[in-house]
Amino acid sequence: MSVTTEGFCKKHLTNLDEWRKLGEANIFPPGSRVELINGEIIDMAPIGSHHASHLKRLIHIFSGLTQGSAIVAAQDPLQLGDLSEPEPDFMLLHPSSDFYYESHPTASDVFLLIEIADKSLKFDQNQKLRLYASHNIPEYWLLDVNAACLEVYRQPCDGLYAEKIILHTGDNITLSQLKDITINISDIL
Repeated sequence: MSVTTEGFCKKHLTNLDEWRKLGEANIFPPGSRVELINGEIIDMAPIGSHHASHLKRLIHIFSGLTQGSAIVAAQDPLQLGDLSEPEPDFMLLHPSSDFYYESHPTASDVFLLIEIADKSLKFDQNQKLRLYASHNIPEYWLLDVNAACLEVYRQPCDGLYAEKIILHTGDNITLSQLKDITINISDIL
């Protein structure tokens, strides 16, 4: 698939079928961190120790709180239509008896999606936010490591979120899709 960008220059966009064939053919060097966003192959920022620590904290907290009501997934592919397969830092997914063995989860499988941002903040606030909203991810959290805050986005509508809340240490939040789970923000910051 090609898109004209300027004059005779064309950008080649890829779809999920081609994307997966590239992966099977080992086109990307070992250890590559890339994801497919709206048909474009995007290099992901390296994971630093602060980012990794926050992810471990999220896994620890939510694993104890979900107790069978959701599957905890970390840095796993999420199929969004035919042109996107991001690898969000963290997701709470609907229970599946085969743990999504036959296929990657899709937007309808997601209770909560979290991106941890230190170097990727602007990308996560713009491209990722629009991608998740356009696929109706019901709740998107952006954990801003540098500003020590949590941006909460809810009510996806027409590629945007109608609700945005910014939370800090000392605040609490109850998940919109799993109302029996309340998080103390200081536990994840």
